[in-house]
Amino acid sequence: MSRSVRIYLGLAVLIGLSVLFLVSVVHTAAGASRAAAEGHRLAQAWCQTCHTVEPGMAGLFDRAPSFQAIAERNGTTALSLKVFWKTSHQTMPNLVISPAQADALSSYILSLRGD
Repeated sequence: MSRSVRIYLGLAVLIGLSVLFLVSVVHTAAGASRAAAEGHRLAQAWCQTCHTVEPGMAGLFDRAPSFQAIAERNGTTALSLKVFWKTSHQTMPNLVISPAQADALSSYILSLRGD
């Protein structure tokens, strides 16, 4: 196999891998966007009685932090939210939600980060 054929073959492989990477990034971003939209819908249905779920709006109750404030806490991560959804809390109703619903709510909260 000549050197030029190997170079073209290498370039073709590199371009193919680049395309696969870009497709996976777009697919992941679209999935995260859908999850955040579903989380927003769930937050409006379940949480807005006590929490402000929309960014930049004043809360109805001072005792419940806004979703924006939760998102901007230093310790708020996907893992910390996952643990939170599985733990009962004194000041909150005992919600029983599916893992997919918990992931959607977490995606929405994390989408509110200002970074």
